[in-house]
Amino acid sequence: MIRSAVFALAALLAAGPAAHAQAPAPAADYPVRQVTLVVPYAAGGFADIRARKIVEKLGKALNATVIIDNKTGAGGVLGTSTIAKSPPDGSVIGMGNLAPLAVNVSLMGKLPYDPATDVVPVILIERSPLVLTAAPSQGLKSVADVIAKAKAEPGKITYGSSGIGGAHHLSGVMFGRQAGIDIVHVPYKGGGNAATDLLAGHIAVMFEMGYAALPSIEAGKIMPLAVTSSHRIGLLPNVPTMAEAGLPGFESYNWQGIVAPKGTPPAIVTRLNKELNAILQMPDVRDSIVSQASEPAGGTPEEFAAFIKSETAKWAELIRAANIKPE
Repeated sequence: MIRSAVFALAALLAAGPAAHAQAPAPAADYPVRQVTLVVPYAAGGFADIRARKIVEKLGKALNATVIIDNKTGAGGVLGTSTIAKSPPDGSVIGMGNLAPLAVNVSLMGKLPYDPATDVVPVILIERSPLVLTAAPSQGLKSVADVIAKAKAEPGKITYGSSGIGGAHHLSGVMFGRQAGIDIVHVPYKGGGNAATDLLAGHIAVMFEMGYAALPSIEAGKIMPLAVTSSHRIGLLPNVPTMAEAGLPGFESYNWQGIVAPKGTPPAIVTRLNKELNAILQMPDVRDSIVSQASEPAGGTPEEFAAFIKSETAKWAELIRAANIKPE
C-alpha cells in the first residue's frame, strides 16, 4: 500500500518546485523572504510538536517569518520529496526523520528522491528512545520474562506497532533476532491504536515512544520493562536498558533533525546550524524535549550526515536479514 503510493508520488513530483526554482539568493542576504519548514507528518504529531517549538525560536533568530507546512503521506515520503525538490535558497527547509531518511530506501526500494544526495543535513534535533512495555495481564515483569515465555511458547507473544518499517516495528524485529525468539508482529494504523490494544491486553508487549508511554506507565496501566537507549533515561531511572537486560549492543531510536534541499549554499546551512544549536541550548526547548523522554542533540551538519549514514546501514542490514517487506 505504501509502496504503490510512493510510485504514484514519483510521477506527481517530477515537475515539482525544483522545475520553477529561482537562482539561490546570496547567503549574505538570507533570509530574503518567508521560510517554510515542511513537516512530513500530520499536525499534532510528534514531529509537528517539535517543529512548532523550533519555529517559534527560529523566526526570532532569523528575524523572519517561519511557517510550518504539513505534507503528509506515504510514511513521510511526500513531505521529504517536497523538501528535496524545493528551491535551494533556504526558503524551504524541513524535518528529516528516521523513516524517510534512513529506512524507506531499504524497505521500499524506489523513492522519488535519494535521501543520500537530494537533501542536505543541517542538524540533528533529538534522539528518542523507545520503551518496551507490557500489558499487566500478561504477567511479564522483565525482558527475561518475555524471552522465557517466548521460548516456552513460540509464536504466542504478540507485539504491536504503528505499521511496518517504523521504529516500533524495527525495534521488535531487532529484539526477536537478538534474543533468538519467535514473537509475532501485529501492525496497526498508528501507534495510538496499538497502545489501546496493549492496555486491553489484546497484544502482549510493545516498543512505545517514551512520550506516548509515560502517562500509562505513571498510572500503572502498563509495565515498563526496558528502554532502547544506550543509557537509562531520567524520567524512568529504575527501568534498565535493553543492554542491561541481557541484550548487549541493543540500541534503537526514533529521531528527527532539520534538512535542506540539495544545492543549498553552505553559508545558509552554517547559519541555520548555528541558530538551531543555540535554540537547542535554551532551557525551555531542552525541557520540552526531555519532558517527552527524548534526548536533545545538536552538533554539526557533518555529524548529522554521518549519523544518517550509520542509521541507514544499520536498518538496511536488519531489513535484508529479516526479509521485511512494505505493506
